Amino acid sequence: MVLVLGIIDIPSPGPGWAIVFVGLAILASEFAWARRVLRYARGKYDAWTRWLGRQSVAVRLVVLGLTGLVVLATLYLLGALYLVAGWLGLDGWTWLQSPLF
Repeated sequence: MVLVLGIIDIPSPGPGWAIVFVGLAILASEFAWARRVLRYARGKYDAWTRWLGRQSVAVRLVVLGLTGLVVLATLYLLGALYLVAGWLGLDGWTWLQSPLF
């Protein structure tokens, strides 16, 4: 269940990947397939962070910007932007309403 929640939480702001790794670690204590998946995932994560560390500041900023866009899109689709706009008295900003709800 922890793994499923982590996968669902990946695109949202918060510790989605951390939850995935914790869920895999829990499963890895019991199942060999989960140990293999966890080892593979850790390797890919480490390779990604090493690659990103070797890149220029411009590339890092592009990755940061794209990550921010994914987070904003997720918040928009989940209706969180419209909810916060309501808290701020911006109920008229209906363009922030999610098309899903």
